[in-house]
Amino acid sequence: MFDSLSERLEGAFKSLKGESKLTEINIAQSVKEIRRALVAADVNYKIAKEFTDKVKDKALGQENVLQAVKPGEMMVKIVMDELVQLMGGQSAGINVKGEPAVILIAGLQGSGKTTFSGKLALHLKEKRKLKPLLTACDVYRPAAIDQLTVLAEQVGVPIYKDPENKNPVEIAAKAIQHAKDNNLDVVIVDTAGRLSIDEVMMNEISNIKDSILPNETLFVVDSMTGQDAVNTAKAFNDRINYDGVVLTKLDGDTRGGAALSVKYTVGKPIKFISAGEKLDTLDVFHPDRMAQRILGMGDIVSFVERAQEQFDEKEAKRLEKKIKKNKFDFNDFLSQMAQIKKMGDMKSLINMIPGMSKVTKNLDIDDKAFGKVESIIHSMTPEERGNPELLNMSRKKRIAKGCGRDIHEINMFIKNFHQMRKMMHKMSKGGAFNAPPGGMPGMGRGRR
Repeated sequence: MFDSLSERLEGAFKSLKGESKLTEINIAQSVKEIRRALVAADVNYKIAKEFTDKVKDKALGQENVLQAVKPGEMMVKIVMDELVQLMGGQSAGINVKGEPAVILIAGLQGSGKTTFSGKLALHLKEKRKLKPLLTACDVYRPAAIDQLTVLAEQVGVPIYKDPENKNPVEIAAKAIQHAKDNNLDVVIVDTAGRLSIDEVMMNEISNIKDSILPNETLFVVDSMTGQDAVNTAKAFNDRINYDGVVLTKLDGDTRGGAALSVKYTVGKPIKFISAGEKLDTLDVFHPDRMAQRILGMGDIVSFVERAQEQFDEKEAKRLEKKIKKNKFDFNDFLSQMAQIKKMGDMKSLINMIPGMSKVTKNLDIDDKAFGKVESIIHSMTPEERGNPELLNMSRKKRIAKGCGRDIHEINMFIKNFHQMRKMMHKMSKGGAFNAPPGGMPGMGRGRR
């Protein structure tokens, strides 16, 4: 996401390289390139023009200020501040106060609405320690109820459904009563979508909202549809006056126009962003962090937060003792991989680290590499996993046959494992070890 925009903005800032200060001429040239970058990212021209006018005014005000700051750096700072404001200024919370709280989910068919409902249930369960109830109110698409049922099972939350009832208003009302009777905290109401905006759809979602009076009404937008997503969001808001926007499919080939301009156009904050099909790929939207990622600065705060969520202090202490004794084994390695996998896909994680987005731009970082490593370790006996020194050539050949890999791959993985273990042992002696290993032996560096 935003790769093209980031590259174009970087080009705009490069036009100031070598300049000793900001001038009216170089500001105008840089601003022109920034406007082109925004329009190419599918931001409405009017919004792009207003944005760059603000950037230009602020930059002109800095012509004779802070001479120690390079012009390019000053322009980056100005653009970042304006991006943050364009996307909402600060993160917006979600109202889950109530007995129970009710969250109404709306959106077009195919926007990722039902999947988001499952992700939100998991988010509220894991992050907010609440007891959510998923409610199936899409009475038109037979697979919708089945899909929500599967999602409910995957995230471990109850679901209320009534396949025989074709009245979504009644189903939602009964779901709320069911939540009250069973001491559940939040009711998430997944409604029907349509292929396009139509009057029947608008009347139905409006009637549901008027009937159940939700704490929050969230509109789910497929960010891959660009400016069309913003127009759809405005049409829905004019009718049902929702509380916030959810941007889905941010891992796709999206130019970013929706994320940049939906707050400006609709006047409602983006509350969540979602990338990928995995149910733990839902994040609260932070305009400042997104602006940093757009400008290639990474998002180290989100990276640390994800790491802390998976951090187990008791396990870390146990692991540290084993590393100091040089007893780190394949079982320990598997447990560390499991923690890293829970944080998200590798490329998005690496891109959160400042400066790494440029490094990974042309690299193919395949999460399937985890599976390759796991298949090798699972082909070992319990004794071999606990004692890597046992792996002689005959054992390696058996492992290669068991996991369907070439003997060369087995040798390379084991060699890398021992090198990593040796390095961690050396670091632990100096007191440097205080975190899980970051390297994945045998996973390679991707390919250009």
